[in-house]
Amino acid sequence: MSGPVVIGYDGGPSGADALAFGLRYASLAGAVPIVAVVYPSPAPIGPGRVDAEWVAERRAEASICLARARELVGPDHPTVEYRAVASSSAAHGLSDLGESEHAGLIVVGSAGSGGGSRVVAGSTASRLLHGAAAPVAVAPLGMRDRAWHDPPTIGVAYVATPEAESALHAAAGFAAAAGAVLRVHTVVAGRAPVVPWLIGVDADQAFSATAREEFGRAADQALARLPTDLDATSVVLVGDVADALAALDVDVLFCGSRGYGPLRSVLLGGVSSRLMRRSRSPLVVVPRGWVTATTG
Repeated sequence: MSGPVVIGYDGGPSGADALAFGLRYASLAGAVPIVAVVYPSPAPIGPGRVDAEWVAERRAEASICLARARELVGPDHPTVEYRAVASSSAAHGLSDLGESEHAGLIVVGSAGSGGGSRVVAGSTASRLLHGAAAPVAVAPLGMRDRAWHDPPTIGVAYVATPEAESALHAAAGFAAAAGAVLRVHTVVAGRAPVVPWLIGVDADQAFSATAREEFGRAADQALARLPTDLDATSVVLVGDVADALAALDVDVLFCGSRGYGPLRSVLLGGVSSRLMRRSRSPLVVVPRGWVTATTG
């Protein structure tokens, strides 16, 4: 994930959350932050004609928004780049910019509603999370006021699938660059509240114990493939997958995309979709095949 970090800024609180997370992430990863304001592209009013005054007004508004972003960033980040991007939608503009710049991450903020300091994907995030060619991060509400652990703690949702492997290696790469702690989390369903009499409680408990053992072994095997100097451990949790992952106290949570669909494109699956509504941590969704695409 060595490419620049594209940060979508809209001038509001969610934009400030995205800015806070994106700058911190870029600093830890050693990447160049690109703050982008997307404004509507020219609207044709006839064959070959556009409203020049309307275009000038939209560009002026984008310039004002970028100036506000510069004030928030301040002088401590001299490497930050600023872009005003004309596009048919914010998601389209950020996706195109990310692709043209070979971005390592695209960051957006959460919707301005929802409870607590959780990730709540808005329309821009939702559209990005269905087709972007780079990993997409959604910063939770209130991210601008949140402190990070020292050293940072990076979590990754893991099961033995190619999609989770992409997320694991992306998380490991970031953790190594940031000098962070990596925690690989596997979640096993708890004992069923109602057990069919044909199965029996003992058999259900035995199945759960076997699943925990197998999932833990798979996570340990995945850790063994990572660099030995990385501070990485595996944790097996029991319960609902989305609920257990959403409650983690980590600075960044990585998860994989859905197991089918276009390679190197973000496409939400069941767990990642639920995490988008529940996660307390910034969530990075990694496209299927991303590691192969970026490392050859």
